[in-house]
Amino acid sequence: MRHVQRQSLISQVTDMLREQITSGAWPVGRRIPTEPELSELTGTGRNTVREAVQALVHAGMLQRRQGSGTYVLSASDMTGALSKHLADAAERDVLELRQALDVTAAALAAIRRDDHDIATLQRLLDERTRLNAAGDFDRAIEVDVDLHRAIVAASHNALYLEFYDSLVPIIKSSIHYHLEYHGLAETHYDQEHVRLVRAIIAGDPAEASREAQQFLASVLKNIG
Repeated sequence: MRHVQRQSLISQVTDMLREQITSGAWPVGRRIPTEPELSELTGTGRNTVREAVQALVHAGMLQRRQGSGTYVLSASDMTGALSKHLADAAERDVLELRQALDVTAAALAAIRRDDHDIATLQRLLDERTRLNAAGDFDRAIEVDVDLHRAIVAASHNALYLEFYDSLVPIIKSSIHYHLEYHGLAETHYDQEHVRLVRAIIAGDPAEASREAQQFLASVLKNIG
């Protein structure tokens, strides 16, 4: 009986942590509280918290980073599972998948973007440009990925956005790798990003689609 109760408690804490993620209280990319902090927040022991966190790691919603903490990887079990499945995918395959997704999303964003989307895209584009000019490429990569995600969000297609979220960790890892070892990164494509965002803001789906296609084709070519 004690074993059943213990599992029930772990399940309850797991559900509590999952709710923090799915509600957006802990957004994707955010480091969650430490085990002692979670124990205090949930009123449970550290072993219970540890097992609850591990359950969400297995589900692909959380990711442990040695020496850094535990971070939100995805906002749903399904997206998390897909992220884990895609983690070993070839980089070229992921980029070709993005060609299909990003190009369509850019065209839809040009049609459906609202004032909030426009403000978000302009803010992220300005921040990306500023960070690149300052040579802060690590932070620029984070903003770069946020910008591409914001374009997908502006398409107002919930399934597109959920699927894109499963690609975010892979995209970030790929850009960091090329920046570190080859000096190549999406963050170097400043004018391409400016033209893409301008086309979306201007409400020109054909131009937005063309800019997204040309940009990703260039990235695909550069990885060899």
